[in-house]
Amino acid sequence: MADSLKTIAREVSICRSCPRLVAWREEAAAHPPRRFAAEAYWAKPVPGFGDPEARVLVVGLAPAAHGGNRTGRVFTGDSSGDFLFRALHRAGFANQALSVSRDDGLTLTDCYVAAAVRCAPPDNRPAPVEFARCRPFLVREIRRLPGVRVVVALGALAWEASWRALGEAGYPTSAPRHPFGHGAEVAVGNVRLLGSYHVSRQNTNTGRLTEAMFDSVWRRVRTLLAGPDGP
Repeated sequence: MADSLKTIAREVSICRSCPRLVAWREEAAAHPPRRFAAEAYWAKPVPGFGDPEARVLVVGLAPAAHGGNRTGRVFTGDSSGDFLFRALHRAGFANQALSVSRDDGLTLTDCYVAAAVRCAPPDNRPAPVEFARCRPFLVREIRRLPGVRVVVALGALAWEASWRALGEAGYPTSAPRHPFGHGAEVAVGNVRLLGSYHVSRQNTNTGRLTEAMFDSVWRRVRTLLAGPDGP
């Protein structure tokens, strides 16, 4: 079967390669907080989603136990997603600022959102072997998104995963890897990799990442896309 984003999404959703993550995502679904007690959890790996013609790829860390693991859509149903999709809406990549469920009407234009690891991890910290097992999905998505010109990595771990995935997808990466930082930027072939602090509450509630700081990343994305030949 020819590889496609739909094929990749289907294969992501049935993956059971990481026993620790399988156990955790199912444990979270079996013992939800009271506010989600009446909901049926997705409790499977979470595929990427968005515009198949996207020029922008957003890479996060992993689904939240009671966010994407519950809703079945990455960054949907938790505060991190609220912060991200508000910014995408302001930047013109999302038709609405709210993302609460897979069928809430959200659509992305010129943008695709994925994660370095597709299952919710304990303590929001995947193990190195879990990153490695999951990376082929991101590599395949990059290959099936030939129009991508900017990759926005949310956090140092997503930066590392994006760097490795771009290299494995055939883009020329240098050694050593360019260091992560908020606003970091490096050319990887004809793709520009941009870094931002992660949109987690740990960063947004403390002011480490503000809406103004995040919007500056998206202004840079727009500047890169507006160039005569892209980045």
